[in-house]
Amino acid sequence: MSSVPAAPSRTAPRAVAFCPCPPLLVPAVAGRAAADTAVLRAACATVVDAVLATHPEVVVVVGGEDGCGRFGDGDGGDLRGYGVDLDVPFARHVRPGGRRTPLAHTIGAWLLHEAGYDGLRLGVGPGDLADALGDLPGPVAVLAVGDGSARRSLKAPGHLDPAAEPFDDAVAAALDAADPGALAALDPAEGARLLATGVPAWRAVGAALAGCEVSGRLHAHEAPFGVGYLVADWSVR
Repeated sequence: MSSVPAAPSRTAPRAVAFCPCPPLLVPAVAGRAAADTAVLRAACATVVDAVLATHPEVVVVVGGEDGCGRFGDGDGGDLRGYGVDLDVPFARHVRPGGRRTPLAHTIGAWLLHEAGYDGLRLGVGPGDLADALGDLPGPVAVLAVGDGSARRSLKAPGHLDPAAEPFDDAVAAALDAADPGALAALDPAEGARLLATGVPAWRAVGAALAGCEVSGRLHAHEAPFGVGYLVADWSVR
């Protein structure tokens, strides 16, 4: 098993929102199936509102893969690959030459737009979260974006794996218990095998909050399309 990443000196975030990143979360993508993701979408809105209520100066969106770099104003993504002509600026505007954001940061930006947040944003990969928090004076909130296992059913993208549901259940328990150590200790190899894209971001958040007093609540734990979607918010004291 991989060792738990160490957390260097950093500014601890005031709050963390954990959200999945299915494109179907966006009603324009879901179309007639938007009702199928309404509860999940409402849960995401609730946790994003909760972290924004802490009045952060910066929201750090963490997700995707290590080495993706940092994203800010001028960068953005789109959902054309999912049948919708929709541009999603990461921050205020997309500018020529701006970097294209990975899906996790695109959905994260969309969630912040929906919440009406127009403050400073920084997008990072999991491996860059600790350094990013060390660079920011705070107060900071984190939006951790990623899915559970994509092997939760026979029709799931990765097909059924009997280990998928117990793996997601363990993540859900850690989120509900607000247990940073349990998140930091998630097995990255098993997460990759089970196509759980959220594992790197969850591990990074867990490591960043090592030694902090955290409370939290799990708002959603479901797999409507054979992919685990977990929604939670944490408050750091």
